Amino acid sequence: MMGVVKSAIGDMLMTFSWVVLSATFGIQTAAIISAGDLQGIAWAPLVILTLMIFVYVSIFTIIFGSASFNPTGSAAFYVAGIPGDTLFSLAIRLPAQAVGAAGGALAIMEFIPEKYKHMIAGPSLQVDVHTGAIAETILSFGITFAVLLIILKGPRRMLAKTFLLALATITFVVAGSKYTGPAMNPAIAFGWAYMYSSHNTWDHIYVYWISSFVGALSAALLFRSIFPPPRPQKKKQKKA
Repeated sequence: MMGVVKSAIGDMLMTFSWVVLSATFGIQTAAIISAGDLQGIAWAPLVILTLMIFVYVSIFTIIFGSASFNPTGSAAFYVAGIPGDTLFSLAIRLPAQAVGAAGGALAIMEFIPEKYKHMIAGPSLQVDVHTGAIAETILSFGITFAVLLIILKGPRRMLAKTFLLALATITFVVAGSKYTGPAMNPAIAFGWAYMYSSHNTWDHIYVYWISSFVGALSAALLFRSIFPPPRPQKKKQKKA
């Protein structure tokens, strides 16, 4: 029980920290472009953002270890047959991630200087709700399958895995930017929705929770069908 509680606290702190930090990516990117005189270079923002995600995820991995800030990711690893979580531990960890995200959104908007607030925003629906749900399902499927493939079947070196994860993240963020933000993470979507009191609306639940989980768990089931988890070996009984 204590192990589950510690994991939930780690998830909550990590999600809080990630929401606060990721909210400033736009500000950091603009500052780097300005300092490096990179205005007008079309690829500069994407390259800078990819490198930032790579660096920050590497740092978070060192600080928080096996903690997670994505409920669909935690659930997907469980469905894929990866040892670690149980239904009970997920029932504790997932709400903790959502609480951490809400706290992070409230904190960054409270303490960020007024002149930067227009540069901070969370995922938001850019299309009708059904199109958004389809988009979020496809995006969550894609990013989840990519994460499973990279972490479990990718390169052995952690830095190489992290760099590939950053590339995958940017790819799906760009692909979904005109649809749902995108989120591909119900906790982070919840945090920003809570900030604007839209966390309990049907549109939010449908697009950012139901659709995200459908996409992520479908990816986990496909991954498991392609790469079945090893079966535990039965202990041989000694003959008397």
